Parts: sequence; structure tokens; C-alpha cells
Amino acid sequence: MASRNPITQGRARRAIKMGGLASQVGTSYLWTSIRRPFLSRSEQERELLETHIRNAERILESSKNLRGAFMKLIQMLSMRQDLLPGEALDVLRATQSSVPPMSYSMIAEQIRREIGKRPEHLFRSFDQTAFAAASLGQVHRAKLKDGRDVAVKVQYPGVEATVEEDLKNMKLLLRTLQAIGRDVMRQKVDTAAIYTELDERLREELDYVNEARNMAEFGRLFADDPEVEIPTVIGELSSRRVLTMTFIDGYPLADVMGPEVDLELRTWVANKCHAIVWRQIMEFGVLHTDFHPGNYLVSYHPRLGILDFGSIRRFRDSERKAYTMVARGIIDNDAHAIGAGMQKLGWLERGQDPAPMVKIVRILFQPMMVDRDFDPADYDTVGNATKVGEIAFEHKLYKSPAHGVFLLRALIGLEGIIRHLGVKTNYRRIFKRCVEHAEAAQS
Repeated sequence: MASRNPITQGRARRAIKMGGLASQVGTSYLWTSIRRPFLSRSEQERELLETHIRNAERILESSKNLRGAFMKLIQMLSMRQDLLPGEALDVLRATQSSVPPMSYSMIAEQIRREIGKRPEHLFRSFDQTAFAAASLGQVHRAKLKDGRDVAVKVQYPGVEATVEEDLKNMKLLLRTLQAIGRDVMRQKVDTAAIYTELDERLREELDYVNEARNMAEFGRLFADDPEVEIPTVIGELSSRRVLTMTFIDGYPLADVMGPEVDLELRTWVANKCHAIVWRQIMEFGVLHTDFHPGNYLVSYHPRLGILDFGSIRRFRDSERKAYTMVARGIIDNDAHAIGAGMQKLGWLERGQDPAPMVKIVRILFQPMMVDRDFDPADYDTVGNATKVGEIAFEHKLYKSPAHGVFLLRALIGLEGIIRHLGVKTNYRRIFKRCVEHAEAAQS
């Protein structure tokens, strides 16, 4: 039977676990550096990669033991390509899969504390077995007294009490990762900006009242798109730690990714995912940053259902316009527009030569640079990341604005989904249409 133990609590206990983790990670890299002079170049590279993987597995194992806020922080870190190589990030991304659910008795008591009554008194029916469980809470299917099907998201008891501890302990791990970035990955990592962004987004995800507002906002933003479905909040059965919403029926996005799935449907999904991300960034200035398959459904119409609105990034109007400027520069192959936009966004220092950054943008946005069907398999993610790292290191492109942390998280998630769908389509054409809509909205 899956473990249903409560979240590990107590600052000392969690700090000991975190301190031990940071020590293990740091010591492993020290040992690797000591052995380095005695190994051939190929042996050095192989041992370094193996060390990366072992440390990623250590971090993952700690996240499973600690659960709650720390596991969520690890999920967020798993999107940072500047901290660890792709193979190690793949290990960390395992935290995005489901975790064992907590017992029904604990969940029922949490609902009683939050709403005032146990589930059996609030709903016509309530499935005692969660159909989804993640780092901060789990989701149960239920039926309202008026017959409507709903999903009830319940935050794990005790999660909020560990946030301060986990954020402080996360600094230990970030300092270790900063050293890795400097000495191993040859990248300057701004851990202060990463920590601030993780802090803000985590606190938002713990506040279901905030998530309910986000969900309502996305419902308004996509009201003109019949191909996007957003749940509706049931306010009287929701609180800071319980969120009841209308149930969206459909297939998990992961289920439509395989080559055995109809190509027409996969093409529709790829085009739709691509379009909604760029529309959020450039037209709305509001971005659903948790872009992984578990947060999306494909219904039978087809429609794309969006779930989990805890991690939302809002851009200032100036940022939204600057990203649109960069996007227009990509469409027009205009180096000046790309460079000017990246400087406005804070990716470049004032007076810094924009040419290397323009080169990086062209590498990263290769599918949007060509006006033809593009095969995602032709996009060399690892090779391109290596090129970008080398250019950034050579030209000291170390700036990483806070708004970029979760933008990158969303774009990396989108790239992974597109790659798994394996659809050849004209991504530039979709991108251009989103740029034009954004420009029209801004005029």
C-alpha cells in the first residue's frame, strides 16, 4: 500500500535533512574535482555527468521524503537548464508525476475545518479516492446537490506550516547549485532572483482564493475561444485550502502524445498549445507557467482544458510590449528589434553589445525563423542549449530578470510537449498570427 504519512514537520528535522542533502551534493562535486587530474578527458566528462545524475537522484529522493513545499520547489527548479544538464533535469522532472495520496480521513477533516462540514454533508456524493495527487494537495471527484459534476482540490494539512522552513532550507541547496553553475556548468547563476521568484510563486500556489481569482480571470480572457475550456469556481464550497470547480471531462494531454494517436488530433493539439502560450505572453500579459501535460486535458470536441491556476505570472505592460517587440523582430529577422526588446526586458546590460543575445534568440526560436513545416525532431535541444551556454559565457550574458524565470519554465514545458507530440507543422505561421493579434490589441 502507498505511504500515507503526514508531511514531515519540525524545522530542526527538516533542516537536518536539507543540510545533509546540501553536504552530500557539495562533497560529491569536491570528490569529482579531486579525481579530475587523474582521468582522461572522456573519463572526466563521463564522471561529471554521472555525478550530476546521482545528485539529481539525491534531491529527488529528499523531495519524496519531505513532500509538500520542498517537493514543489524542486519541481520549479527542474525547469532551470542553467543549474544542471538535461539528463539530470530529466531525473528531477520525475517529481511532476503523481505522488501517493493522503488518507480520506485527513482530507475530510481538512474540508470540515475549511468549509464547516464534512464532505458527505456538503455534496450529493464524494469519491473518497483521489484521482490526482501532487506535491501540495490532491483532487477528488464529487457531485453537487444540484447534480453537477465537480473536482474538489484539497491542500494537504500542514503544508503551509513548512513553507518558511523549506524556503530557508532551500537557500542551502541553492548555494550548492550556484557553485555547480559557476565551477561545473560555467554559468553565473543569480540565486537571489531565483529564490525570490520561487518564494512568490510558492506562496501564490498555497492560496486557493488566489487560484480561484486566476481561474475566473482566465475564463474571461479565453471567453472568445470556443476551443479552450476553463473550469468554473464553486465559491460557496471553496476557501483558502479547498477549491471546488466544475469538472472537465477529457483525456490527459499525455494520452494524445503517442504516434499511435490520430495525426490530425495531434496536429490540432500542437497548434493549439503553441498558440495559447504566445497569446498569454503577448496579448494578455498573464501566463500559466505550469506548462506540463498533467495540467491539460483534451476533450472530445476537441477542446483544450486548462487546469491548476496556482502558478500564474503577470507581466507589466512594458514587459508585454517588449516581448512583442522581440517576437516581431523574430518574424522580420530584425536584429535591432530583437536586441532593443531584450535590453528593455533586462536580459542585457545598458550599452552591452546585443549581437550575441540576438544570436541566442535565433538559436532558441529556430522553428519560428523558417516559413515551412518544422519537425520538432530536427530541433537539437541539448546541442542548442550548449551553444547558448557557450555564447552566454563568452560574452558574459549573465542577466536573468525575475520575470524570465517562469517564462522560461513555460517555454521549456511547451517545447517538451511539442517534441512529444512529434507533429510537423508551420509553427512560424501560428507565432506570426499571435504577434499580429497582440500588436492589434496594443494599438
